Amino acid sequence: MQGKVEICGVNTARLKTLPQTQMDLLLKQAKEGNESAREQLIEGNLRLVLSVIQRFDKRGESPDDLFQVGCIGLMKAISNFDPDKQVRFSTYGVPMIAGEVRRYLRDNSAIRVSRSIRDVAYRVLQCKEEMIVRLGREPSLEEISRQMDMPMAEVSQALDAVCAPVSLYDPVYADGGDPLTVMDQVRDTKNTETNWMEHIALRDAFRALGDREKQILSLRFYDSKTQMEVAQILGISQAQVSRLEKGAIAAMRKRVTVSQS
Repeated sequence: MQGKVEICGVNTARLKTLPQTQMDLLLKQAKEGNESAREQLIEGNLRLVLSVIQRFDKRGESPDDLFQVGCIGLMKAISNFDPDKQVRFSTYGVPMIAGEVRRYLRDNSAIRVSRSIRDVAYRVLQCKEEMIVRLGREPSLEEISRQMDMPMAEVSQALDAVCAPVSLYDPVYADGGDPLTVMDQVRDTKNTETNWMEHIALRDAFRALGDREKQILSLRFYDSKTQMEVAQILGISQAQVSRLEKGAIAAMRKRVTVSQS
């Protein structure tokens, strides 16, 4: 999207911005029904729309479509904004625009969720938008939870269920070098190839032991029995348990070392 200059016939390089004093005046006039002021506000905040939809440019959607949807969110924000509140329009408008884009992506998502969860999510989103209008900012999960008298976990689950999917290769951070992607953050560091090979080597080494050694190691390290308890179970002395345990561990270590060399 960054290399695209024209979106929906609009030259993004020439998008203008409005001074804050002019913004305040136009917002009051638009609230009073002045259509000319409303049109000027829309034209003067298209750069705001562009900045918001750039967050979603990795979703595979047409920039033109996202820009049009973002403009719908902008118009809703202008209609619902209260100039009397001590809030900058951008603070109020950004979540409204982003919410409209998210709704579009959710409704056109290839991922389907159950009707019951979707219904809950729609009620949560409706409550969220009403609170944005009332508070002049995006409410927290806790505030939505209190407003709907619903557990916070259920609110979070509903919002996550209708959230647009994220590519594993989407960059989340870049500082001049290779970007950090979602894949880097969710990578499985436990079930790596090296760990699997070590697990297989240990399993094969254990299987090569005699029945008595297997039983002793199982009781000691899987059942967390003491050597004295193992001796009582097997009917042998603690010294014999200690000797057999050391011998079994040494045999396994030797077999694993050989298999990895």
